[in-house]
Amino acid sequence: MEPVGSPPERLEATVHGRVQGVGFRVFVARAARRLGLVGWVANLADGAVTVMAEGERQALDALESLLRQGPPGASVLRVELRWSPARGGAADFQVRHGSHPGD
Repeated sequence: MEPVGSPPERLEATVHGRVQGVGFRVFVARAARRLGLVGWVANLADGAVTVMAEGERQALDALESLLRQGPPGASVLRVELRWSPARGGAADFQVRHGSHPGD
């Protein structure tokens, strides 16, 4: 268990599989907001979905689990993860349209 007041973290994830055209971005955004996370989700040109989320580690772990599952109709083949300290700057969790270069 993490100590109270531990610093926020950043999770960057790339989700591969059948993850576009199945409501994956909306699924991620709803879950992230429910978990109290900030950041964004966007489609990539190669058919993957990319996610940047910041917040408490426990909430990020829960989001990671949901990314591996996906909404009905999705078929997640692989999830690539990168962890780092939170950088701040996001006020909410957004669905970004089209391919997004990140931040």
